[in-house]
This record gives sequence, C-alpha cells and structure tokens, in this order.
Amino acid sequence: MKTKFASKLFSTAAILLFIVSAASNCGYNTIQEEDEAVLASWAEVLNQYQRRADLIPNLVNTVKGYAAQEEKVLTEVTRARAGVGSIQADEKTLNNPELFKKYAQAQSQMTSALSRLLVVAENYPQLKSNENFRDLQAQLEGTENRITVARNRYIQAVQKYNGTVRKFPSNLTAKIFGYGTKPSFTVENEKEISKPPEVKF
Repeated sequence: MKTKFASKLFSTAAILLFIVSAASNCGYNTIQEEDEAVLASWAEVLNQYQRRADLIPNLVNTVKGYAAQEEKVLTEVTRARAGVGSIQADEKTLNNPELFKKYAQAQSQMTSALSRLLVVAENYPQLKSNENFRDLQAQLEGTENRITVARNRYIQAVQKYNGTVRKFPSNLTAKIFGYGTKPSFTVENEKEISKPPEVKF
C-alpha cells in the first residue's frame, strides 16, 4: 500500500513538474512583459502628441498677430488640430488597426500643416524675430524630436512583441489568451519618399 501511495505521489509530482516546466516555457510571462512595454511606449507617444497639440493654439495666435492674411494656413493648422482631437486615442487603439491608421494619418496631417505654418513664418522677418514666436518654435522643435524618439521606442517595442506572439511555441499561448499582433507606424507615401527631390533654379 505504501508503494502504491509513493507511486501515486511520484506521478502527481512528475505531472506538476511537467506543468510548471511547460508553463514557464510557453511564453505567457514574456508576452505580458512585452505587452506592458508596448503600452508604456504608446502612452509616451500619446503624451508627446498631446504636448504638441497644447503648443499649437499659442503658435497660431502668435503667427496670426503678424500674418493675419495667411488665413488659409492658419485654418489648416486649426483644422488639423481639431481632426487629431476628434480621435480618442488610448490603449484600445492598439487593438483596432483601422483606428490606429486613422490616428496616425491625422497626426501626419498635423505635421504637414505645422510645416507649412513655419514656412509662412519665414516670410515675416518681424515674426521671426519675435521672442514669443522663437520660444514657441524652439518648444515645437523639441517636441517633434521627442515625438520621433517616442515613436521609435514604440516601433521597437511592437517589433519585439509581434515577434514573440508569432513565434512557436509562444504563438500558441498568444492564441489561447487572445493576444494578437499590434499595429505600428509606417511611412506614408513610400514611393514619394524614394523619389529624389526636384531642384529648380
């Protein structure tokens, strides 16, 4: 009877050891860690985009004071900011590729509108020499750099996470627990970027 009990105990211990070993190699904990890294880097991207959005009204008002006749560009910037604000971006955005793409496109339009605004400012020497404008421009440039860094960190975190949820055997764990790949930023108009710029004299 003791031998039967010892054999049953040994079998139970072996099964438990197998389950623990399998669980530690299934990738669940890795998926959790990498998912958290993606969420943290996404939060930083949102934070930097919000910082840029907060600067825009002051920038537009400063330019308007010197270049009110550039109403089209000022309206574009204001409209682009409203477009960005109309999209509620949060961590749920990462599970909705269409919403993610829409948000990325809205941010791209914002970047483009701001670029046009800064080009307009070049035509107004008094505006360029205005201390408030220079300060806002410096803050905007710093924010754009932070956005680039935050997006790069996000892209790296997503690349690592997506690799994990697609590799065997962690892909099985990902499917069981409902983890899929996450969207990443891409370069829009890749064909346009690959073309050399036209130089006209």
